[in-house]
Amino acid sequence: MPTDLSPLIAATARWLTGAYPSCGGALATALCEAQARQAVTVAAWLRYPTEVDAALVTMAGPGGAARLDWITGAEPAGDRPAEEWAWRTWVDEVVASWAAGLLTDPELAGLAVAALADGEHASGAPVEFRRLVAPGDGDRRAAALLRHPDLLAPVTGLHHEQLLDRLAPGRAVAA
Repeated sequence: MPTDLSPLIAATARWLTGAYPSCGGALATALCEAQARQAVTVAAWLRYPTEVDAALVTMAGPGGAARLDWITGAEPAGDRPAEEWAWRTWVDEVVASWAAGLLTDPELAGLAVAALADGEHASGAPVEFRRLVAPGDGDRRAAALLRHPDLLAPVTGLHHEQLLDRLAPGRAVAA
């Protein structure tokens, strides 16, 4: 049974960078993509913490980008050939929402990365998420749209409470 989350991570990061593109040339695009991929990786590993979870989402599919497109006003698939849009079926709405939250809240990103330390995905090779948790000035400039809290608020708000609950289960919610 496949347990590889890379198609989900790649598609969700691609959706985020398409909806919130880099501000600049080729280097800025690469820096923006690296930050999106790191945020999506952390979010996916939190959302699907075990190999069984990863296998289940791989079998069932993550749901696609339709609701995210609607919320952000992104261009629908329309009359384009299916080959150009097939990757969008691998976009995970919850993972995109959680990644958006991590990109716009450095403290939350730090908590999320720390929560991965004992997980199945992080075991083995050391994993670093520096561009997510400690972005440099170049990173921030390249991903100005991708890290803008007001712009990402509609996506972040979709599943923010679930992310907070995942990072601090049973916490008291302020009214």
